[in-house]
Amino acid sequence: MADRSPIVEVTAARKTFGPTVAVDALGFHVDPGEMYGLIGPDGAGKTTTLRLICGLLKPDSGRIRVRGADPFRARHVATASIGYLSQRFSLYGDLSIDENIEFFARIHRVADFAARRSRLLALTGLERFRDRLADRLSGGMRQKLALACTLVHEPPLLVLDEPTTGVDPVSRREFWKLLAEFLGAGLTIIMATPYLDEAERCQRIALLDAGRLLAEDAPSRLQASLPGVILEVVVSAARRALAVVRARVGMDRAQLFGDRLHVRVEAADDADYVVSHLKQHGLSPASVRSVTPTLEDVFIERVTRTAPEGRGLPS
Repeated sequence: MADRSPIVEVTAARKTFGPTVAVDALGFHVDPGEMYGLIGPDGAGKTTTLRLICGLLKPDSGRIRVRGADPFRARHVATASIGYLSQRFSLYGDLSIDENIEFFARIHRVADFAARRSRLLALTGLERFRDRLADRLSGGMRQKLALACTLVHEPPLLVLDEPTTGVDPVSRREFWKLLAEFLGAGLTIIMATPYLDEAERCQRIALLDAGRLLAEDAPSRLQASLPGVILEVVVSAARRALAVVRARVGMDRAQLFGDRLHVRVEAADDADYVVSHLKQHGLSPASVRSVTPTLEDVFIERVTRTAPEGRGLPS
């Protein structure tokens, strides 16, 4: 019978850098075969958390376990168990695609890597470019090569730190297709991303802010848990309308999404109240309707609920 115990366990982890608290009493687990997302803005503690999991940093307190072992002390377990793809392109520009994969295979002491390399090149669509130098690859192709190098030793856990940042939309879609294939083959994935549309692809997510866990659950359940109703208000002079609505309902209850507002109210009937208030200020909404909350709506509400007195929110 397959072992279904968590592949990653983080318990009350804390990590500081001088006076800065990067991770604050953080706790969660990742199950085998799961795609788990760490979601939050810059400075939320996502990268630090991933580095703790990879054994690259030691927690000041708390406990980290990967497949039951402390990744900082049991380096051989971390090396064998984890494939880590960092934010920065860390491959060798003067080596070809083939040579980069071979280099990482030998680092991990993979003796017979030729078949694995060919399989990864076929999966990533890089087979016909195998002689091209890494420096001459596009951003999307570099990410695919980095993924192939990360997986050449067939680790059970893939750790991704904002893997699609700076990648064009087409390459980003192709990258996600690859991840879905690897996930279907039984790989466990934990990833950090600031993109909430990517978060919705995860089975479970942790919303992080200032190193703290705000909420954890499946994206759909987090969206369903938001109190009240979200009104989408399409109105000209959207920024002026945002200021008008916030002055009435509060900073945390109105956010700007492109050319429209999201306003959190108690009930759908409150739409008449919002429209009336805007009209009093010379603003006539083109449309107002109830919509499904986004993860950004959930994040803003959770930040507000736990924020210290006087802390601001994004405008």
